[in-house]
Amino acid sequence: MATTDPAEDPEVLELAAKLFGLARTGDTATLAAYVDAGVPANLTNDKGDSLVMLAAYHGHAETVAALLARGADPNRANDRGQTPLAGATFKGEVDVVRALLDGGADPWAGQPSAVDTARMFGRADLLGLFGVEG
Repeated sequence: MATTDPAEDPEVLELAAKLFGLARTGDTATLAAYVDAGVPANLTNDKGDSLVMLAAYHGHAETVAALLARGADPNRANDRGQTPLAGATFKGEVDVVRALLDGGADPWAGQPSAVDTARMFGRADLLGLFGVEG
């Protein structure tokens, strides 16, 4: 009997696509139920974007908080070295930034870091949340 690589199984790929979509759209209850049922909280796509990264980048603070409460890593960088906090900073998602900081995100992690990103885009309000001066 041949074994199939889960990464090549069409049903697994379809489920993964659904999960990443739930993170992008902020369907907190459904995504949390999947994680509670055993989906890894740190699941990443082919670019290294985690569920937290996608939820953060698309402005879903509640989804971010739910994933972090279920063990997701707030500092997990994608394949380009970007962290969820830097992504949320770039997008100006203040509520997401707060959720990530509450969940232990490091404003100095990643390349560029959230601190560097806030400085690049003149976000003194976010620098203040990071405890850093402009």
